[in-house]
Parts: sequence; C-alpha cells; structure tokens
Amino acid sequence: MRLFRMMSARLHRAWLVPLLLTGVVQGAVAAAPQPPVLTPIKVSAHAWFFHGQPGVAGSDNKGFMSNAGFVVTGDGVLVFDSLGTPALGEAMVKAIRGVTSQPIRRVIVSHYHADHFYGLQAFKAAGAEVWAHQNGRAYLASDTAALRLAQRKEALKPWVDERTRLLPADRWLSFGDGRPIAFEMGGLHFRIIDAGGAHAPDDIMLSVDEDRLLFAGDLFFTGRLPFVGDADSRIWLAALDRMLALAPAVVVPGHGDVSHAPRKDLDLTRSYLLYLRKTMGEAVANLDSFDEAYAKVDWSAYAGYPAFEQANRLNAYGTFLLMEKESLEPNPKPSPQR
Repeated sequence: MRLFRMMSARLHRAWLVPLLLTGVVQGAVAAAPQPPVLTPIKVSAHAWFFHGQPGVAGSDNKGFMSNAGFVVTGDGVLVFDSLGTPALGEAMVKAIRGVTSQPIRRVIVSHYHADHFYGLQAFKAAGAEVWAHQNGRAYLASDTAALRLAQRKEALKPWVDERTRLLPADRWLSFGDGRPIAFEMGGLHFRIIDAGGAHAPDDIMLSVDEDRLLFAGDLFFTGRLPFVGDADSRIWLAALDRMLALAPAVVVPGHGDVSHAPRKDLDLTRSYLLYLRKTMGEAVANLDSFDEAYAKVDWSAYAGYPAFEQANRLNAYGTFLLMEKESLEPNPKPSPQR
C-alpha cells in the first residue's frame, strides 16, 4: 500500500510539472503585447494613407496618433513619414507589401518630430533611402531629441525602448533658392516644397502632381486644432497660402481626416493662427502679462475642437512670446491678414 501511494505521488508530480509549465508559457504568451496592425486607405489613383487616432501618444493608442502615406509608382514605392514607433514602421511596411510587390525605395520625412519619424528603422531595414530637410540635422543633435526619446520610452513602453534609434536622412535637402525640388519616379511627378520654420524648422510638403494630392505634414489639420508651440505663425500662414496656390484636390494632413475640400478645411487652421496672433499681439501692446491675457480671451469659438485642452494654452503662450519678439523688430513686417 505504501509503495502504491509513493508511485501515485510520483505520477501526480510527473503530470503536474508539465501542466504548470504550460500555464506559465500560456500566461507569458497572453501577456505579450500584440503588435499594431495598420489598414491603408486609398485616397487617390496611386496613393494610400494610414489614419492615426485622435489624442496624444500613449499606451492606449500604441503611439498611433499621426498620419502617414505612400505612393505606388511604376518603379517602386515612395513613403511620406514613418509614424511614431519602430513597431508602427514595421506595420506600415507589412501593409504596403499587402498592396503592392513593388520595392519601397524612398521615405520623405515631413519634419523631425517623434510621431513622424520614429518608424524609420523599419524602412531602412527594408532598403529604403531617407530624404529630409537639412534643418532636421540640428534637431537630431539637440538635447530636445534626447529628452523626447526618454519621454517616449516611458509613455510608449514597450513600443519605444533601448532598441529605438533616431535615424538621420541619407539625403539632406537644401532649398537655397526657395524653389520646390522636383523629381520623377516610375512615371509620376513629385514636388518637395520647403515650409521650414512654420510648424517646425524642417517642415516640408510633398505634391503628387498627377493625382493633385498633397501630403502636408503638420501644416494642415482637419477638424482639430494644430499644435503651434514655438512655431512662427507668420511663416506658417505664408505656407498655407502656398499650399492653396498648388490647388490640390486632396490633402493628407499630419493629423486628422483627409481633406477633399482643402480651401474650406484649411480655414480652421488659418483662422486659429490669426486669432492667436491678434489676441496675443494686443496683449503685448497693452503690456499685459500672459496669465492676464489668456484669462481675458474668449476661446469659445475653438474650445469644442479636439486637442484644445492639450494644446491651446501652450499655443497661446508660444504666440505671446513670438509677438513680443516681433514687437522688438526694428522694421516689423505687416502681420498677415485674413
């Protein structure tokens, strides 16, 4: 009887250990985060885009809160922006390969902000060449870039981690004469348009001429307020005018919905920038403090738009500082008008 009990105990342990190990493995698998899956949306004859979710980058959206796109030509794929994590870049590559077998040849970076270029390493691994505005060099070498990466490692863990690399361009673009950089690829004609100093020092836009399509980066926001920060709204407003001069039929913004009525949709960004300049300019002229000025302003026309709570006070403060700077110019330029 004793021998029987010993044999039963050993048999029980023999079955129990594999079951426990199986449970541990299954638990680990269940706990592993699922990589993002992206669905491209067709916006013109040759182009698709990835529509980011509203809000700020966080664990809930896995950093997918900006837009990116790609164009399929007869000689390869051209990509505009790479989203905000390496995993999102990998998801883009996978989604593009679900649309076409053409090789991914080139990535154009709209500007070196984290939500637009952290996915570059996936495209470099796929053999793509990266083009960006030459002013992006300064960002990569700055303390701001290092601090942002540290913040993203916390906010977007595990999607941004020690393996995330901030990659430079293979070709830094110079716009010395101010004219667009035009090129042809696979039978389609493109223009890269300098808007540096508007939203960021290294802003560029991409026109796909045959499709009358414009990838506008963060210079155009559909249905939500832009993040202005310390941008130069005077340059930004001039860039919006150049955008309209292109007469695009479709605009893919850096955030928000695609616009099929660019002139109408652009009015929100334009009117908001003008309102910031007007109200903060008057405060500077009256020698009001920023806190006094902000409290006086009627923000009701914009308070209902997405990103108001997160961005408006910072936008107003950046514009307040800009208007102080402009007020000290020896020969101030006239402020843009509506």
